Amino acid sequence: MKLIAPFLALSVLFSAAGAVAPTLNAAPDSQTPMPASLDLKTAVSFALDNNFAIREARERIRQQTGVEIQVRAREIPNVGVSGSYTGNAKEISSYSPQKSNSWDISLQARQVLYAGGGVTASIKGARLTREAAELELEGIINQQLLSVRTQFYTVLLDKEKITVQEENVRLLEKQLQDAQSRFNAGSTSNFDVLRAQVALANGQPPLIQSRNDYRIAIEQLRQLLGFVSTGADVARIPEFPGALTVGDPLKIDLADALVAAHAKRPELQRLARVEEAGEQNIKAARAGTLPEFDLVGGYLWTRNPFSGAFNDNLHGWTAGVQAQWNIFDGRATAGRVAQARSQLEQAKLSLAETTLGVDVQVRQAHSSLIEAWELVEASAKTVDQAQEALRLATVRYGVGTATQLDVLTSQVALTEARLNQVQAYYGYNVALATMRQAMGLADEFVTS
Repeated sequence: MKLIAPFLALSVLFSAAGAVAPTLNAAPDSQTPMPASLDLKTAVSFALDNNFAIREARERIRQQTGVEIQVRAREIPNVGVSGSYTGNAKEISSYSPQKSNSWDISLQARQVLYAGGGVTASIKGARLTREAAELELEGIINQQLLSVRTQFYTVLLDKEKITVQEENVRLLEKQLQDAQSRFNAGSTSNFDVLRAQVALANGQPPLIQSRNDYRIAIEQLRQLLGFVSTGADVARIPEFPGALTVGDPLKIDLADALVAAHAKRPELQRLARVEEAGEQNIKAARAGTLPEFDLVGGYLWTRNPFSGAFNDNLHGWTAGVQAQWNIFDGRATAGRVAQARSQLEQAKLSLAETTLGVDVQVRQAHSSLIEAWELVEASAKTVDQAQEALRLATVRYGVGTATQLDVLTSQVALTEARLNQVQAYYGYNVALATMRQAMGLADEFVTS
C-alpha cells in the first residue's frame, strides 16, 4: 500500500495537467457537398472551408501553436518521476543476504529561475512566429479568394460567350434560310446560298470551343474551391446564376492605395513579425553565454536499508538550487548567434524586397483598373454601333441596295463587338478584385 500512494498522486497530477492543456480545433473530416446553385458569395464561402492552400495554412498555425506550447514549457515547473529496483546476488550484497534487494522512487519538480533571458526571448520569438503564421494565412486567403473570384468570372465569361455565339449561329441560320428563299424565288443566285452556308459552318467552331472553355473553366473553379468529386457528384455541374455586369467606376487615388497597402498587406505584416522574432532569437542565442539557475524540489521514497522487510521504506522532502554555466562550449553559442544574426538580416532584406514588390503590384493594378474601365466604355459604344450597322445592312439588303456580303460582314462585326464587351466586363471585375487584393483589403464577402 505504501508503494501505491506515490503512483496514485502522480496519476492525479498528470490528469489535471492534461485537463488544463490548450486544445486545438481539428480540421473537418468530411467533404462539404457542392451546392446545386453556385453564386459568387457561395463560392467564396465554400473555398474558405475547402480550399487546400487555405487548409494547409491553417495547419501551419496549428503546428506553430504546438511549437509555442513546447517553448513555454520551460517557463512553468516541470514535474517528473523516476524509480529504480536493484537486485544483487547474496554473495556481493553490502547488507545481509536477506537485504540484497533495494528500490527507490523519486518525484521531482524543476523551475527555471534564471537562464540569461533565453526563456523569455524564446517565448516571445515563438509567439511572433505564430502571429506570422496567422498573417500568412490571411495573405493566402486573400490570394486564393482572388483566384476564386477571377475563375468564377471566367466561368460567367465563357457562359456569356456561349450565348453570344449561339445568337450568332441563329442569325446565320436565319440568313441562310433567307438566301435559300430568295434562291427558290429566283431573285438571287446559288452563290449567295453557298456563302451563307459557309458563314454558318464557320460560326460552329467558335460555339463548340466556347462550350469546351466553359466546361474547363468549371473544372478549374472546382479545383480552386477544393471540391473533390465522388459518387454522384462526378458528373454534377452546378448552375451559375448571374452575369458579368459593371456599376459606376471606382475612383482610387494611387497615393492612398500605396499607403493602404503598406498598412494592410498581410505579407508585409508577416515579415515584420519574422524580423521581430529574429531579434528575439538573437537574445535567446546569446543566453548560452550566461549561467542558468533552477529551483529543484521533490519527494523521495526508498527502501529502509536497515530493515529486513522489503516493504519498509524511508521517505521525505528534498529541495535545493542547481546552477550550470558553460564556461567554454567550443564556440557553439557564438555560431548560434551568428546564425541568428544572418537570419535577421535575411528577414530585413525580404521585407524590403516584398515592400518594393507590393508597390509595383499596386501601381500595376491601378493602371489595369483604369484601362479596364476605358475598355468598358469603348465596348458599349461599339456594340450600339454594330447593332445599328447590322440593322441598316439587313434593311438595305431587303430592298436590294446592299449585298449579302454586307450583311454577313455586319453580323461578324456585331459578334466581335459583343464578345469584346463581355471581355471588357470580365476585365473590369477582375481588375477591381485585383486592386482590392493589392491594397490588402479582404474579399468583400469575408466578414471579420
